[in-house]
Amino acid sequence: MTLLRAALLYVAMTLGGVITLAPFALGLLTSFTSAHQFATGGPLAWPRPFTLANYVDLGGAGFGRALAVTALMTTLIVLGQLSFSVLGAYAFAKLRFPGRDALFWVYVATLMVPTTVTVVPLYLMLAQLGLRNTFWALVLPFVFGSPYAIFLLREHFRTIPDDLVNAARLDGATTLDVIVHVVLPASRPVLVTLALITVVSQWNNFMWPLVITSGPKWRVLTVATAALQSQYNAQWTLVMAATTVAIVPLIVLFVVFQRRIARSIVVTGLK
Repeated sequence: MTLLRAALLYVAMTLGGVITLAPFALGLLTSFTSAHQFATGGPLAWPRPFTLANYVDLGGAGFGRALAVTALMTTLIVLGQLSFSVLGAYAFAKLRFPGRDALFWVYVATLMVPTTVTVVPLYLMLAQLGLRNTFWALVLPFVFGSPYAIFLLREHFRTIPDDLVNAARLDGATTLDVIVHVVLPASRPVLVTLALITVVSQWNNFMWPLVITSGPKWRVLTVATAALQSQYNAQWTLVMAATTVAIVPLIVLFVVFQRRIARSIVVTGLK
């Protein structure tokens, strides 16, 4: 009975894996298919022959610039999120000041506000500052930390023994020294996880870049991919090539850091 249960479990897991991965495999194959074959042979036909023409055409469509803008935007946001979130989380976890807990929970409560509610106020603020359709308009709303990041780091920082912090202070360490030499080395797994979460969310961000920018100059990957559908009359082979280019960096990041992600789940108790 145990063997049968194990066999059924593996069959169910295999079936789930196939259902999950099949769309990605189909998209990858479509990206290597010529537009003519896709139109005449159907989406399930094997590419004959394999062609890189769709990827070459992406360069002419300005996709390379969108990739560079997205990479730079994501890098700055990740650096800002980690820097400011670490400072905020340490203050909420280790420093004592009046109203600390109340302020923290009010701040975390903003997680319940849908992001779509803040789009119009953010747009008006940045438009008043003359930053509409600029690179900084893509970065500024997300670079100064986030409630989720501060909540995640604060819960982890609270597990760091106060004795370590007090010992560092007795040795003459400042608050910044404590953060750099005590807190951060003990928090590498959760910092890596937060960085990956931020990369994925910003790499795939669509609504805000669509609202705050116009034209190809500051277009990001998600907006550029959506524009291909109308610009090239729904040429799906080209769209699948763009989608593949957008997905590959995220897959590489996950493969490289998967052990740290698993370790951080154990350390922080995330479900």
